[in-house]
Amino acid sequence: MSSRRVVFVVGSGRSGTSTMSGTLQTLGMHVPQPEVAADSTNPKGFGEPQWVVDLHQELLARTGVQVSDARPRAWLDAGKISGDHATRDRVTAWLETQFAESDELVIKDPRAAWFMGLWRACADRCDATSSYVTMLRPVTEVIGSKQKYYAQRTGDVTRAAAWVNMMLHTERATRGEARRFVRYADLLADWTQPVFALGEAFDLTAVKTAMANDIAQVHRFIDPSLRRVTLTWDDVQVPASLRDLAEETWQTLDGLADEDGDTSEAHARCDRLRVAYDEMYADAEAFAHSTTLAARREGAATTRRELEQAGARPGGGPGAGRGADRVPHSVRALVPEGARRGLRKALGRER
Repeated sequence: MSSRRVVFVVGSGRSGTSTMSGTLQTLGMHVPQPEVAADSTNPKGFGEPQWVVDLHQELLARTGVQVSDARPRAWLDAGKISGDHATRDRVTAWLETQFAESDELVIKDPRAAWFMGLWRACADRCDATSSYVTMLRPVTEVIGSKQKYYAQRTGDVTRAAAWVNMMLHTERATRGEARRFVRYADLLADWTQPVFALGEAFDLTAVKTAMANDIAQVHRFIDPSLRRVTLTWDDVQVPASLRDLAEETWQTLDGLADEDGDTSEAHARCDRLRVAYDEMYADAEAFAHSTTLAARREGAATTRRELEQAGARPGGGPGAGRGADRVPHSVRALVPEGARRGLRKALGRER
């Protein structure tokens, strides 16, 4: 049996994934280098391999999926890349170079949940055993932490929805695999219990044989004050239906961290919640259809103004079309085909 092990630390960002990755690294497991540099949002470090983060950003761009994507269908879009042979060859080759450094790896990046099928297949190619640690933190605290440390590009509603989508599909994607759920609060209160339990469950030599000096370093590394945001639903403004669904999702996932809590009954509740979320999201899309159409019309109008400002003239006279050709294709491609035909007609460029 191969001694190669790879532990994937997954779950929503701001849930303690960095603390878990850093703890396993301090005990002797290998986080591939170089790592993403620590900053003010995570002064203890991220425990993330830069190569993995760059790969996931590239794959997300290729599939049109966001890091925190609330769309249920985003899982289908991201999943398509897992079967790409060139991508599998690339990831497998990288993993082999890392196993040359150590038989026990830790791979952590909140984006990894979108591509677990890819990583599992590549680990299998390397004759390595995969296991998964999903970090759990109340959704309100995750939202609050993102409010504090991330740019305000999205609101509480989107963040709550994205959390539900991410966590329920992560649970489904790791079901049947070697996995453990760990509460962030438990990790901060007494890290030895959940971490040494992981070492036994996943047969991690570095954890099981950790020396006193390693253990002392982890005690210095883990700072209970890292849990700096403790919001409740009174502090988060979301619709009651989404709040109730998110809270039930949290309660169900929280139970998975209990001893013998990862049961078929809990799986059935997760499945029911996932279906309920999919239906809720579909209803929201239907309600927002008019807004989507209005945004497309505004996009078409904006592109037309840019074409006109660039020098394109209606009527097909001298110089007509030269301004449009100066507009980058990436901009023109954002306009629906029907709108582009209308613009070409108005500019005298029908074809």
